[in-house]
Amino acid sequence: MDQQAFKTMLESEGFEVVIIEREANIGMDLHSHPFEAKAMIIEGEIRVVVDGKETHCRVGDTFHLNANVMHTETYGPHGVKYIVGRKAAA
Repeated sequence: MDQQAFKTMLESEGFEVVIIEREANIGMDLHSHPFEAKAMIIEGEIRVVVDGKETHCRVGDTFHLNANVMHTETYGPHGVKYIVGRKAAA
């Protein structure tokens, strides 16, 4: 799926679409968000860990997090930029 198709899908599902950029070689400790998130990597890479399971996403990959899920994030050596759709928890 290309970036425009991903954005269109998110909008059709009622997500607010934003672009996020994070610096290289940093991350976020254990945290959660009060919204559901669906993301597509457009530059760099990210590692997301949920319940001890790591997902490593590179350009073109997608990931999904339900609202209020505890997780960590680590950004690659070139940082990361991604399209993300956010939808408030029901």
